[in-house]
Amino acid sequence: MTEAAAEQHRTQVPDGGTESLGTRRTTKRGGGEPATRGRTTIADGVVEKIAGLAARDVLGVHAMGSGLSRTFGAVRDRVPGGSKSVTRGVKAEVGEVQTALDLEIVVDYGVAIADVAQAVRENVIAAVERMTGLEVVEVNIAVSDVKLPDEEDEEPEPRIQ
Repeated sequence: MTEAAAEQHRTQVPDGGTESLGTRRTTKRGGGEPATRGRTTIADGVVEKIAGLAARDVLGVHAMGSGLSRTFGAVRDRVPGGSKSVTRGVKAEVGEVQTALDLEIVVDYGVAIADVAQAVRENVIAAVERMTGLEVVEVNIAVSDVKLPDEEDEEPEPRIQ
């Protein structure tokens, strides 16, 4: 291609220069990277579910919630169509980039409470941060009871399965 023919195939580009038609730059549409377009919000209940499940996974955690909330939960669980509440004993405050959690747990008799609390804290922080991308700024744990070996569960297995 001669220089004159090449000149005919050049085009003006926004920065004032020219470029060949065959090598046009693509412009990004929509204002930037896809990850920066829009906002994601995570409800308190979502974080509470994640934290509740993560806390229950720790060896030594017998149940979540205070005695009263477990009693009401046991009644609610027996209602047809009802399901176990994984958020029982968990309260989350979720901001745009951070979250704080309060957990109330019942531990099994004989476990080191400080060790169980540390394991719960670590498991909850890891799960919530991995799944939500939120920074967990604090996890407050209140041990409300100890499950003794000879105590009956407040939530017995249903007779019909």
